[in-house]
Amino acid sequence: MAVERRPDNPIEEFRQVTAAALRAIAREPEASVAFSPDQPALSGASARLTMPARDLPPGDVAVVRGEADGFALKLRYHDAAVHAARRPQGPTARAVFDAVEQARVEALGARTMAGVQSNLAASLAQQCRQRGYARVHTKEEAPLADVVGLLAREALTGEAPPSSARRMVDLWRASLEGKVAKDLGELAHNLGDQERYADTARQLIRDLALEEQDAAESESEEENSENEEGEAPENGEASDAEGSSAAADMAREMQEGSGREGGESDASDAEGEMMPGGGDDDATRPGRSMRPRGDLRNDRGEPPYRAFTTQFDEIVEADKLCDSQELARLRMHLDQQLAHLQGAVTRLANRLQRKLMAKQTRAWDFDVDEGLLDTARLSRVVVNPVYPLSYKVERETEFRDTVVTLLIDNSGSMRGRPITVAAMSADILARTLERCGVKVEILGFTTRAWKGGNAREKWLAEGKPANPGRLNDLRHIVYKAADAPWRRARKSLGLMLREGILKENIDGEALLWAHTRLIQRTEQRRILMVISDGAPVDDSTLSVNPGNYLERHLRDVIRWIEAHSPVELVAIGIGHDVTRYYSRAVTIVDAEQLGGTMMEKLTELFEENAAASGRGTGAGRRVARAR
Repeated sequence: MAVERRPDNPIEEFRQVTAAALRAIAREPEASVAFSPDQPALSGASARLTMPARDLPPGDVAVVRGEADGFALKLRYHDAAVHAARRPQGPTARAVFDAVEQARVEALGARTMAGVQSNLAASLAQQCRQRGYARVHTKEEAPLADVVGLLAREALTGEAPPSSARRMVDLWRASLEGKVAKDLGELAHNLGDQERYADTARQLIRDLALEEQDAAESESEEENSENEEGEAPENGEASDAEGSSAAADMAREMQEGSGREGGESDASDAEGEMMPGGGDDDATRPGRSMRPRGDLRNDRGEPPYRAFTTQFDEIVEADKLCDSQELARLRMHLDQQLAHLQGAVTRLANRLQRKLMAKQTRAWDFDVDEGLLDTARLSRVVVNPVYPLSYKVERETEFRDTVVTLLIDNSGSMRGRPITVAAMSADILARTLERCGVKVEILGFTTRAWKGGNAREKWLAEGKPANPGRLNDLRHIVYKAADAPWRRARKSLGLMLREGILKENIDGEALLWAHTRLIQRTEQRRILMVISDGAPVDDSTLSVNPGNYLERHLRDVIRWIEAHSPVELVAIGIGHDVTRYYSRAVTIVDAEQLGGTMMEKLTELFEENAAASGRGTGAGRRVARAR
């Protein structure tokens, strides 16, 4: 059946042609092809390719074609049964074996099809840029499997590594080629025979002693797990320059506070360290540090909240997590998906803007000693020259001295429609409030790894001490700083759609981090809006601590902020009842309601009676049902 050509829709035509080319090269007529902003992947005979930009720039076209050609060649030349039968067990050896096999199937296509060779090179160069290989300066930073894969590709095709990965490969080249030069030659000789090629790849792994290294690491881990006298790390462990976090400092102080009896005092309190609810008259003054101490106390008999280590935590700006081209592509996809929703949310945003602008009616104080000359009263000076000049001063408009922080859950359960709607709603809200002179900060929180990262590895290496506390590496993302204009942060919001960003959620520490940033602002009124779809979850932490460990900490943090902080806290739950945590909250059933609910809650907060009644009244608690 001929492919229908649609000159009026070039991107759709490109999709059809690319999918047809993949099936033809793979010789798999039933192979399915999908396009999305997520990471490219191949599962069985189903391929997922990157969504290109709407104007189809040549660079994007070559990258997508390279992804399609790589998957097609794997479907055509790769025998999964043979690969599984010879695949080693250790993680490092297994990764090297997989990389060398991928180099084989791509080399088979590159040797016979010049266009495929060019596309594969473009796709590989893009992968190397995204993975940050240009920033690798030491051998320890370079992933060995990728280095060996690039050396195998060079031996099989004669092509040098991409420029962004060249320095990384050169760091390893001398030491590796001295051990496996013969093996690389044998790989090229056995290119067309997967079984003999796999045997040679296993020999290469043995020559690099990777299986012995994996076995030694596994044995060391087992010995550590049997050691019951492992010593817990220092609670005040220093963090690195990138990963130091105000939330982590607070976590340490919460632990200190939780161990004291209610009647005890802390020496630091006497030295002027602010304590919530204490006698400090400046407790709500902007710019002052405000940290929960004695009032944030865990229940008796339960271990206090702590982080096993903060060494690997990071606070990172969104545009540092991927390159500008990918950010532009993700933003374009976000706009495409929500074209129909944007109109409805924009109307609500305009309604909010009208309410705010209506309060911007100028009010003046007259007959003051200095300010703007009041020309309306010049006539009396003309009549009586001894009469003093009259000046006027514009009164401060209360709502304009406001900052709003949106803290968005970036956990895996938000994947799909919820995170897409959250990103677009945040974008429209930032635009609306910026036009009204209200500053907006957009933050996200997740973890750097699934089921524990470097923190868990450190815990294992130290003998698995009991009650270790948080065992994952925090990743707190700044999508838009409060002082950054919307036009500069617009692309960054597309990062929420990136597949690898959304992992696990540790809400309590994220809430403290956002609160710390907000409390240091100079604006008189500070609003923190949390958007989440569930309770805090981190498998690594919950597997070795009490089951309510993270949730209990979140409740303690919320209780302290609502009782002692000048920050106005409001939460929106997507399909999850957050009213059991927050006193001012709303739960929505459908993600499509998010934009309207955000505008509605902010409108309520900006109403004069809401400002008069103050924070923590509990008003506004309700559950919105899908229409």
